[in-house]
Amino acid sequence: MGAVLVAVLGASLVGCSSTGGKRAEDARKASQAQGKAAVNTPRWTFAMVTHSGDGDTFWDIVQNGAKQAAVKDNINFLYSHDDEAQQQAQLVDAAIDKKVDGIIVTLAKPDAMKAAVARAEKAGIPVITVNSGSEESKKFGALTHIGQDETIAGEAVGEELTKRGKKKALCILHEQGNVGHEQRCEGAKSTFKGKMQNLYVTGTNMPDVQSAIEAKLQSDEDIDAVVTLGAPFADTAVKAKEGADSKAEIDTFDLNEKVAAGLKSGALGFAVDQQPYLQGYQAVDLLWLYKYNADVLGGGRPVLTGPQIITKDQAAELEEYAKRGTR
Repeated sequence: MGAVLVAVLGASLVGCSSTGGKRAEDARKASQAQGKAAVNTPRWTFAMVTHSGDGDTFWDIVQNGAKQAAVKDNINFLYSHDDEAQQQAQLVDAAIDKKVDGIIVTLAKPDAMKAAVARAEKAGIPVITVNSGSEESKKFGALTHIGQDETIAGEAVGEELTKRGKKKALCILHEQGNVGHEQRCEGAKSTFKGKMQNLYVTGTNMPDVQSAIEAKLQSDEDIDAVVTLGAPFADTAVKAKEGADSKAEIDTFDLNEKVAAGLKSGALGFAVDQQPYLQGYQAVDLLWLYKYNADVLGGGRPVLTGPQIITKDQAAELEEYAKRGTR
């Protein structure tokens, strides 16, 4: 009964959170993972190991979804991350050594992760890949992949840029070696009727990211669109645009509170949402289903959570969800 009351109260507070700071904070707290398990299955332990760097808000949203599903499914959820592929592989090895009951892993740099995934399979630990590595997931022996097809997402961006009449675009890659990032930019190039070029930046150093974009915009006034590949970089690109006194439109992959606000204000043109909350939630839920009932979703194909083009028209509706950390 207590869990039901929390859920009802949370829903009512979200609807009126704009009326006061306390209510908004209460709504935020009510939306976090809490309550009692909805199942009586054993308390299995699932580990999620991602390629996230420190401070990446995208992965906070993924974790929120995973934690919510873990509560429902009576799962002990462990999370670790490292943006260095070899270190990420070692974290997978550490999860194997702990004899976890399931592993969720990203394959941003699949070659470095292949052996670690194989060790998990050899140990009898089911693996689900999430977010990146859809093409390698099945080959590596994972049960399924959850995320967006990065090439399809890129194609959607190219089509949207063409629809908006853009002629010259810049695609900002903030993590060299990330196959998903390359696929996004290549997909965009394939459908964009204008010209697009890549700009590689060091995503762990935001001042350098800003100066690199600013310098490029200053040197080429014909650039009328900048596409960033992650929500935290959209705001930096806006600052670079202002510093360069450029009229280029700033667009981005992924959604968070700042991006939603930027879309609403017009500072950003559009965003490509891959629903990270859903990626985390479904990964845990599908591992639970496999442990409980040997269920596998997808039929050998990725389970797609995107892409969805978000513009100013949808921003107001999604802003509240972004504030609570679920979009």
